[in-house]
Amino acid sequence: QVQVAESGGGAVQAGESLRLSCAASGRTFSTYAVGWFRQVPGTEREFVASISWTGGSTDYADSVQGRFTISRDNARSPVYLQMNNLKPEDTATYYCAVRTLGFGTFNRPADYEAWGQGTQVTVSS
Repeated sequence: QVQVAESGGGAVQAGESLRLSCAASGRTFSTYAVGWFRQVPGTEREFVASISWTGGSTDYADSVQGRFTISRDNARSPVYLQMNNLKPEDTATYYCAVRTLGFGTFNRPADYEAWGQGTQVTVSS
């Protein structure tokens, strides 16, 4: 079983940056694709970014394209979400999700098998 943990959330002003980290444990022999999602209370969980297990493929939501960057050093390393030029509408709980099978990137919550507890990002104007 895979356990997932996020870190790096916080409260910032508009225009500032944050970096979120996602680490998986429990099945360290597995390589895994990672997705970041975010959710505001009362709304659906929204896709933000994903990265393949090799790191060679990435995908972004239109709302964050050009401002956020997802990255990893290798197939078993933590995954980072660098968030630049943050806007108040980026305020949400951010979740990391892991998928241990398949190639490429995945942008639906149902594609993932393990989730972290979430980390809060608050951006004030």
